Amino acid sequence: MPYLRPVPADQSDAPHPGDDTGRDAGTRPVPGQDPRVQWAVSLAVVVVGVLTIRPVGPSGRGLAVAALVVVNSAALLARRLPEHKVPPRLAMVWLTLGVVAAAALMGLSSSGTGYLFAFILAGHIGYRLDTRQALVLAGFCSLLCGAVLYLRLGPGHEVLPWVFGLTTGAPVMIGILNRSQRQAVRAAIDAAESAERAARAEARTAVLTERGRIARDVHDVLAHSLAGINMQLELADALIDTGNLEKVREAHAKAHGLVKESLKQAQWTVHALREDALPLRETLASMLASSGHRDALTLTGAVREVPAEVVRSLLRIAQEALTNAARHAPGGAVSVELAFGPASTGLSIRNRPATRPAVPGEGSGMGLIGMRERVAQLGGTLTASPVTEGPHQGDWKVEAVIPQ
Repeated sequence: MPYLRPVPADQSDAPHPGDDTGRDAGTRPVPGQDPRVQWAVSLAVVVVGVLTIRPVGPSGRGLAVAALVVVNSAALLARRLPEHKVPPRLAMVWLTLGVVAAAALMGLSSSGTGYLFAFILAGHIGYRLDTRQALVLAGFCSLLCGAVLYLRLGPGHEVLPWVFGLTTGAPVMIGILNRSQRQAVRAAIDAAESAERAARAEARTAVLTERGRIARDVHDVLAHSLAGINMQLELADALIDTGNLEKVREAHAKAHGLVKESLKQAQWTVHALREDALPLRETLASMLASSGHRDALTLTGAVREVPAEVVRSLLRIAQEALTNAARHAPGGAVSVELAFGPASTGLSIRNRPATRPAVPGEGSGMGLIGMRERVAQLGGTLTASPVTEGPHQGDWKVEAVIPQ
């Protein structure tokens, strides 16, 4: 099968050169069956018949023989009509009349190759009709041709000449074999085309999935970086009116720090998109330290290697949760727990209520949606809700559990 490159979503369903999806199966050429050879054989039988069959004349028996030559030639050449254009019932009638005309020609002609029409037509009967109908019509052809020769030669003649008429239906077996071969080849071609269409659809789905993953990664980086920078700059603008330059410098310094952090996050995203494996524990610790929550990470269970896609998803969930904590609960303490279970890996991010006013600002609204999509793709669960009881009542908690 040819290499299938990913295609854009708006072009994957467009017609492709050589695609036979909408074409009738009967019109497709079958490898190993050259139509020109069949045309050459049919024309050769017609030409040889015209040159050898006698008597041919303008009246009487010669006229009847000439008419039968024309009818047999038409019946023989009609076998090149496409199958999808000739209904099965019409094909049965046409071939039956052809058999009768061939037998009549054998009975009226005194010399020549009129019998070739019966032989070639019998072969096409096996090719055109289903097996049961083909065998019945071929048997009728043999009996009719044998009877015609017997009646023409008479009972006192040698047996061999009129028994020859009984063999005219034998080529039907060749036609049946050719039809079986044609059907097998077309079935193989259809299967290959179906597999190619399925592969093309799978490639399109993979492209859309990858687009969605990249969109989530880009959103996570931009939301975490730009939202924090925007809050610090808005705070600096608000402090300028108070004349407190020290606080303004502090806000600008934090904004610069966030810019540096955003560069690190961009590197993380590039690594993730390139399928580079990041160390989960170390990357989480670095992320918390750069967010001002050093020593906030707690590990439970036996630390082990985690698949790259799980690492990527947990890091993005942590990134989004820290962004939301900084936006909605500034100053609140943050704690992160990374749990290695026997059959799953869990990440819990909990933040205390805000200790200072939150800077107004609107998020993209895609944070929780993106986190849930990430976890769902890996067969895990995610919850994000306030803690309503226990010693941590009033906190906000995001928890993801991904099976392995």
